[in-house]
Amino acid sequence: MIDSFINYLEYEKRSSAHTVLAYRKDLEQAQNFVSLSFSIDDLSHCTHPDLRAWIIDLVEQGLSQTTVNRKLATLRSFYKFLMRSKIIQKDPTYKLKSLKAPKKLPEFLQETTIESVLEEEVYAPTFEGQRDRMVLEFLYLTGVRLSELTSLKWKDIHLYEEQVKVLGKRQKERIIPLTKSLQGHISTYKKVVEAQFNGVEGEDYFIRSNKGEKAYPMLIYRIVKHYLDLFAQNSKRSPHLLRHTFATHLLNKGADLNAVKDLLGHANLAATQVYTHNSMEKLKAVFEQAHPKA
Repeated sequence: MIDSFINYLEYEKRSSAHTVLAYRKDLEQAQNFVSLSFSIDDLSHCTHPDLRAWIIDLVEQGLSQTTVNRKLATLRSFYKFLMRSKIIQKDPTYKLKSLKAPKKLPEFLQETTIESVLEEEVYAPTFEGQRDRMVLEFLYLTGVRLSELTSLKWKDIHLYEEQVKVLGKRQKERIIPLTKSLQGHISTYKKVVEAQFNGVEGEDYFIRSNKGEKAYPMLIYRIVKHYLDLFAQNSKRSPHLLRHTFATHLLNKGADLNAVKDLLGHANLAATQVYTHNSMEKLKAVFEQAHPKA
């Protein structure tokens, strides 16, 4: 049953490879638990108490509420699939409740910090240095996800139209405008890439390793962490932090929420609205500092 569900995610829902892998791991963990605890050899035979026991075991292991809730969401999607396929008649997750998790505002970089991070002097004039700069700058000035950046090819960059075509979650395309400064830096970066690899073809990946291969996620993580360590005080120093920063800075400057939603490639406004909390906190601080009756 797990394999059938995974095939559904891959070929019908067109979920990302990262999502598919996470779902598979969660379901295999659940299967291992019910096999050892209740001798159940197929998740389709589980009842509400069986699954509840697994959730309790996860909590007792000390997993965070967010992690447990994500695994619970996997179970719900799996049994919803089984219901639609008429493999089961009753959903055993129906009465399972999500754990209450404290709301965390997404971290972001201050404008002065990001300015320091993107200073030209920070990066060596070599291919590696200019590639690293492009990684940081592109993530911040377009708000793309890590997976979207590593999948980007030169044919997706349209300098004449001042835009980039990005393939997001579930193979959904979106267009993101390129700023004048980013266009200029892309042109400069392209010359360095051409010199390093004897030319650039449309099918070549935009960001590549030193060996000319497609950049892998850990490489992007290392690049981002290395340069953020020099200037940022944030507890998190990941590619996604630059995406948070992109969204927060746009909203702080008065950007329309729906426009930010489209730029980020969110399916609905709820995912984008979390960034308005950061903007509201800034407004509150200004109000309390400036208003005579605050």
